Amino acid sequence: KHRMAEYLKELQLDQGRFSWREFGEGPPLVMLHGWSMSHAVFTEQATLLKNDFRLLIPDLPGHGESDLVEPCSLVSFSKLLATWLKELDIKQVDLLGWSLGGQVAMKFAADYPQQVRRLLLMSTTPRFCANDNWSAGLPLSELRVLRRGLQKRYQATMGDFFDLQFKGEDIPAARRREILQFAVRPVGLPDPAMALLTLGILGHEDLRPLLDTIDQPTLVIHGDNDQIIPLMAGQYLSERLPHARLISLPGIGHAPFLSSPEPLAKLVCEFYQ
Repeated sequence: KHRMAEYLKELQLDQGRFSWREFGEGPPLVMLHGWSMSHAVFTEQATLLKNDFRLLIPDLPGHGESDLVEPCSLVSFSKLLATWLKELDIKQVDLLGWSLGGQVAMKFAADYPQQVRRLLLMSTTPRFCANDNWSAGLPLSELRVLRRGLQKRYQATMGDFFDLQFKGEDIPAARRREILQFAVRPVGLPDPAMALLTLGILGHEDLRPLLDTIDQPTLVIHGDNDQIIPLMAGQYLSERLPHARLISLPGIGHAPFLSSPEPLAKLVCEFYQ
């Protein structure tokens, strides 16, 4: 039911190994996962979309089978995506980015505007942590708590973070087990050192100064019950990006494509086609 393409593809780039799944036919759609996940999180969504798109689903650096790039930043992630697409001789793509993947998608769209046709930003934010002039984020103190938890009780902290994505939603226990089975277990958790390094991106990156330069048609999808990135962040993106609109999903948390897979796939197809 949720089987992905048989083999993980890999390229050995100057920056290290870069891996991805690729299957389906149609316009190229790159799907970028969130922090601590991998290509596997999109397994179910890919099954629903593969007849409409040529799907390219990479492991972000430091996740899955992809090596970390130095420095660990949105700049280096964006450059790596550009190198990868050049190697594949793909001139233009549509981009779907979830959470951290949405930040990577925005950075790439700003850096390489001619290569991005349309942008779908799901449960993401220009700035993950709150500060004096940004209230739509996680307090820095909570990020420090998460960091300490990863250092002291890694597996349990990752489990808590996974559960937080669905907090307040009415998802049966059997469905949660199914999600774990296809979205997490095939690849496993990232190396703890890699998880801590990539968590640093969420702690310091701020994309707000770039938003007015991202002029691709953009759909912002955000659950109004998101406990990780508040709806306010999605609203901000839809107001500040020049050609964006927002779809707010009532009762949905941080991972709409896992909470409500078929309606989400329908939204994706309606936007891109």
